[in-house]
Amino acid sequence: MSTGLQTMQKAEGESVTLGCSYTLNSLDTGELDIEWSLVSPDTTQKDQMLVSYSSGTKYIHDNHALANGLSFAAPDPSLGDASLTITLLSAAHSATYQCKVKKSPGVDMRKVTLVVKAKPSVPKCWMEGGELIGEALSLHCKSAKGSTPLKYMWRRESAGPIPAAATQNAETGELKISNHSQSFAGIYLCEVNNAVGAEHCRINLKANKPPNRAAVIVGTIVGSLLFIFILLVFIGVLYWKLGNRHRYEKEFSNEIREDVPPPESRPVSRRTNRSANQQPQVTYCQVDGMEVGCLDDEDDTHTLSTNSHGHTLVKCTPVKYDSKYGYAV
Repeated sequence: MSTGLQTMQKAEGESVTLGCSYTLNSLDTGELDIEWSLVSPDTTQKDQMLVSYSSGTKYIHDNHALANGLSFAAPDPSLGDASLTITLLSAAHSATYQCKVKKSPGVDMRKVTLVVKAKPSVPKCWMEGGELIGEALSLHCKSAKGSTPLKYMWRRESAGPIPAAATQNAETGELKISNHSQSFAGIYLCEVNNAVGAEHCRINLKANKPPNRAAVIVGTIVGSLLFIFILLVFIGVLYWKLGNRHRYEKEFSNEIREDVPPPESRPVSRRTNRSANQQPQVTYCQVDGMEVGCLDDEDDTHTLSTNSHGHTLVKCTPVKYDSKYGYAV
């Protein structure tokens, strides 16, 4: 029986053929039996049969979860090729398989270890730090999925190989540049790989000239002075508007005071009028050279004759009180 590969590594989702070729001896006269079984890691446990061939018939032992997708690679295993094919590999297929060919009195077997791994996913490339000349920066590359170990490798696709001053870490995917210059500019490719696959990503690294520091300082000073000037102008305008408003309010209040008429005289209360009516007033005047007295009694008039004092009372109209101008004189 040919030895072939003892250990095989494959990616998930792929197919694999586990080789098992044999040559019969002329002395082997018994019935041909071929068996593929899954070797138990525990030596105390029995191996599990997967597929078999006996008396010209193929058998699939579906009592095992891995039986699906298993078959003999050759249409007729009795012709010297008993290889086993497995489709749609998954991590569960990682195991040790045994091929056993028996034809009495001869018997032979071989074991194949299959390791199923996940391919690296497409990595992400990014940069930390600026692209200014003279500064430090680092390029990073990281794959989110994939069976370990993963190896990273940076290379420059344009402008020649990466300068020796740059250092890279194959395990972390970091490329360090301590003093950036025009010689580092170019398109960089990062490739990540493991035993079953590889993927890559790219990034364009530029080298920009740093800005003029003196111009930056002058610009900062000018900008600060301009801001202070604008702030002072704003404060001045605000103060001027507040002053005008206060002056306008003061003038408006003076105009209101000048336009208000003087208050009217307080009317005499009814009680005061009544008291005054209780004491009739006498008004004296000259009538034909004689002093005449008139009695004021609200609406009444009185005519008096000559009394003992030589006065003559005549009929007269009482004087009325005006609330605005008082008594007429």
